[in-house]
Amino acid sequence: MQLVQKMLSTRGGTVALGGVAALLAAFLLLLYLNQYRSSVTSDSEPVTVLVARTLIEKGMPGDVVGLKKLFQSDEAPRSQVRDGAITDPSTLRGRVAVEDIYPGQQLTVADFAGTTDAIGAKLAGKSRAIAVPVDSARGMVGRVEPGDRVDVFAGFNVLGNIAGQGRPVVKVMKQNALVLDAPAETTAGVGAANQTANVVLRVNRDEAAEIAWAVDNGKVWIVLRPRAGAPPTKPGVVTAESLLTGVKPVTVYGSVRKLLGGR
Repeated sequence: MQLVQKMLSTRGGTVALGGVAALLAAFLLLLYLNQYRSSVTSDSEPVTVLVARTLIEKGMPGDVVGLKKLFQSDEAPRSQVRDGAITDPSTLRGRVAVEDIYPGQQLTVADFAGTTDAIGAKLAGKSRAIAVPVDSARGMVGRVEPGDRVDVFAGFNVLGNIAGQGRPVVKVMKQNALVLDAPAETTAGVGAANQTANVVLRVNRDEAAEIAWAVDNGKVWIVLRPRAGAPPTKPGVVTAESLLTGVKPVTVYGSVRKLLGGR
């Protein structure tokens, strides 16, 4: 303190202290400008976020949002990114929208809540879940797992000729159905092969009605297929004639003709 007072008592000391103060002020100004520049650069740095492509209604499962690609990736300045903005689509799994999300709106964690309803989280729009009771052999129980893709076949005895004789036929009811739930195995013991278990499939509304009818009036098979990459095939009808000789299914009479695809 005495040194400062002594310097201020002379003209040269005053000038020297003024120079030091000016250098200090310049240093502090440069430090502030550098921090400000870094802050501006950071705020303007683009961040990839998920943005709604179309209206995502309240209650829409996150799995379905991802399946139907109801969002798109977009870049926004960091300063404009909402708190909790979702950047990874896997964050949507097992969650449901708690509010309507409008087109162009950033998806955030707060927009989706966790759910314990694993089956309901995979349904939206016209999709339905149906439990198909099958025995261990026809349903591949213990081999089919949730997430697998399956085809559904149904067998019936239908009126095949004017004499009223029954004719067995098998028809493809559904292709590439998603397995939502399936038992690990049936109860072991005598007669276990004949015990039924429920395999839950995701189908549309009309397919659910057809499969329900097939379960009540025929026999149903669950056929495992690749989870991805298997092209759809034209559904057909298998009869004794088509199986043994390769000819087209015989004409069937009455209202079942259209159902079975006979010609």
